[in-house]
Amino acid sequence: MDAPDDGLGARQQARSHVAVGLPAFDAAITRKAPSTAVAAVSVRSTIFPSERAGNPAVSAWTTRVRLVTTVVVPQLHRPLPLAKALATADRLSGGRLTAGLGIGGRVEDYRAAQSDYDQTYGELGRLATAVQDVWRGANPTGATRPVGPPPLQDGGPPLLVGTMGPKTVRAAAPWASGLAGFTLDLDVAMTSALYDVARAAWSEAGRPAPLLTTSFWVALAPSPTAVPEARAQVHRHLRHYMNWLPPDLVDAMAPTTGFAGTATELRDLLRRLEDVGTDEVHVIPTSSDVAFVERVAELADQG
Repeated sequence: MDAPDDGLGARQQARSHVAVGLPAFDAAITRKAPSTAVAAVSVRSTIFPSERAGNPAVSAWTTRVRLVTTVVVPQLHRPLPLAKALATADRLSGGRLTAGLGIGGRVEDYRAAQSDYDQTYGELGRLATAVQDVWRGANPTGATRPVGPPPLQDGGPPLLVGTMGPKTVRAAAPWASGLAGFTLDLDVAMTSALYDVARAAWSEAGRPAPLLTTSFWVALAPSPTAVPEARAQVHRHLRHYMNWLPPDLVDAMAPTTGFAGTATELRDLLRRLEDVGTDEVHVIPTSSDVAFVERVAELADQG
């Protein structure tokens, strides 16, 4: 393993990162050099307490890579235990945690967690700020000592907002370090426009330039003739993942959602995203084939 990376500062060394994932974990692949291809590992989490289980496990397996949650839904937790869990993961990882936060897409998750919080970005912002206050030493319990442990990173792990809307991007500028974005239809121009909104909002708030990330589902075809099967793979994955939506709606979305194509076509897409200022791309697999990670790592190494 390499020495610990400096996290968000890595974008100064390599303009764009590529992330690939498995059913539970994403391994981010940097484009800077084959010897340091893996830049981050992300645990996908909504109601599942990955900050309590997944991140500590990945911390033990790694020494250099960033650990990223994409995304935790604060409304499915209480702010003090969540702050404690994320701070613990940050300490166990040696200060390598970045936390993506979102509101989630399923009201069933809120019912399962018996949450009384609103499924809104306003509520998300309030809870994110409450977590950060704990990390800064606030003592809302009035106990002899504040809630601990303190995070290893100064001020706590960077927080990213998971959203695709300009209004919610602007609202997150006071508390977020950047975007944990997502694109359904791979519209680079729309992604670029959202980045412009973020840059302006962070500047107006007097914040450092935001970390700009996006993500999308991927199925790689070994050849052009195999692209229809790759598209069918995306379709099957969407039917499984979006099981709370009517099947006919998922079927209508499937032909234009995510990426299904060759490695060369994916590389071209990543370059276009890099050209509009993307700092990191999370490439979400649509199968459990571990070879997918290797293929994307090779692709990233080619630049």
